[in-house]
Amino acid sequence: MSSVATFLSSPKAVGTWNLDPGQSSIRFENGTMWGALKVRGAFTEFTGSGEIKDDKTVSGRVDIKAASINTGLGTRDHDLRRSNFFNTDHYPDITVVVSGGEPAGGDVARLDAELTVKGITGPLPLKVEVSPLDDGGVRLTTETTVTRKQFAVEGNFLGMVGNKTKLKASLVFRPA
Repeated sequence: MSSVATFLSSPKAVGTWNLDPGQSSIRFENGTMWGALKVRGAFTEFTGSGEIKDDKTVSGRVDIKAASINTGLGTRDHDLRRSNFFNTDHYPDITVVVSGGEPAGGDVARLDAELTVKGITGPLPLKVEVSPLDDGGVRLTTETTVTRKQFAVEGNFLGMVGNKTKLKASLVFRPA
């Protein structure tokens, strides 16, 4: 039995888990300048929770405050909050909802998830590395690529912003 399967089948895993934002990060990377440079940043405000009912029934949700985007350049962050990118006045949250998952061997699980940005929802299948922590928590680490135009994040001055965005998350959950 894989370590994820062992974790999920443990009675200690069953129940509600809360995201620990102080021990977690949600980062992104997007190519720019026709692929010559990369813009890196993070979302600094997010909450979430998950539930494990048994080794085959997992669910969860992470809500990200879109306006918390931080690339280290205030004018760029302001532009990213505007209507042609995230339109944070009308769409304050970016949401990831997990509706199921299963062990994928070793420390890896596959999660069935959906991403909602600007009111548009699309599939977000995720492979996550699951690492139980010594203090009873668990860390989920994942990396995936999304097509930003699929979610109407369309700003692109002179073709300088690439359409693919790499998302990286390291999320610590603790028993409720």
